[in-house]
Amino acid sequence: MVTRHITDKNGRPIGKAHSNPMLDTRVYEVQLEDGTHEYLMANKIAENLYAQVDDEGREILYFADIVDHRKDSTALTEENGFIKVQGGGSKCIKTTKGWEMLVEWKDGTSSWLPLRDVKEASLVELSEYAVAMGLDREPPFAWWNPQVRGIRVQKTPGGEALRIDKETGTDFWELAMIKEMVKAKVSYELVDGCTPEKVRSEKVPALKGHQEVSCHIIFNIKMDFTRKARFVANCSTADMPSALTYSSIVLRDSVRISLLVAALNVLDIFTCDIGNAYLNAPCKEHIWFVAGHECGHEMKGRVMKLVRALYGLKSSSASWRKMFKDFIETHLEFIPSRADGDMYYRRNSKPDGTPYYELPL
Repeated sequence: MVTRHITDKNGRPIGKAHSNPMLDTRVYEVQLEDGTHEYLMANKIAENLYAQVDDEGREILYFADIVDHRKDSTALTEENGFIKVQGGGSKCIKTTKGWEMLVEWKDGTSSWLPLRDVKEASLVELSEYAVAMGLDREPPFAWWNPQVRGIRVQKTPGGEALRIDKETGTDFWELAMIKEMVKAKVSYELVDGCTPEKVRSEKVPALKGHQEVSCHIIFNIKMDFTRKARFVANCSTADMPSALTYSSIVLRDSVRISLLVAALNVLDIFTCDIGNAYLNAPCKEHIWFVAGHECGHEMKGRVMKLVRALYGLKSSSASWRKMFKDFIETHLEFIPSRADGDMYYRRNSKPDGTPYYELPL
């Protein structure tokens, strides 16, 4: 909800109105559904509204991720999904019958869709999901999905991952899991003196109003064949207001203009990657989970409360953006651009005294 128009110290409204909402730079105070307040420019508010509807006002849902899958009794199995062909080989039956995928949308909602529809709309994302979840040998995926050959990718951390290491005489997957959990363990804390059953029956005051989710590790293989593990939450089981999940990013035009300015003024361009970025931000949702094997043998089965923005939560992206915005403005004294609230600037000078602006994107 928009509460007021922001003014400067002289009482004059900040920003300028424009007939094109995307060029309107007026700044407003917005109250979010969790009661917090944030300053947003009119163009960002308009961008959020327009992202939810088409030109005729109909709601649009933008694809975000595939989070789960299921199949019914009509789905083919590895036993009956292949037919023998001349020469002694086998051929996969081309069908997607009986399979559904749980798709998460940009507004934070999710819905079950037939596999055939997801395949037509997001082939690459579906292929990556199938490989990561060990579905690439299932008939509905095997006939079209390019498989990662020579290296097995698995789903369960305490089962097939460690078995593959044992069979191959390596520790690649185990090391990937250890590396991830060393970083991810800051995202949760132990709630001592209670059991999952007590929490579910609301007998633990500290966790009243909290939602239970499941957490697990997903696996992938990088381009250099390094094994990758990621500890994530299953957000499909938690309710979260869509207003608290919106997270804008820098505009493409802002990036292009900034690169042009840097080239014209002979300025250096630096890039960096923030590892496990979301884990730097606090968790906006009230979430708890039962620790699995990946949290350590001594913690397995115990109650954990999420305190950081774990990957997989609907609000993690918005939490990270707010934390980054507050830090870069408060501690580094960068100022957000009026044209693009996700592009910042700060005045500086070269060794010879020539002034210039630093622009983190």
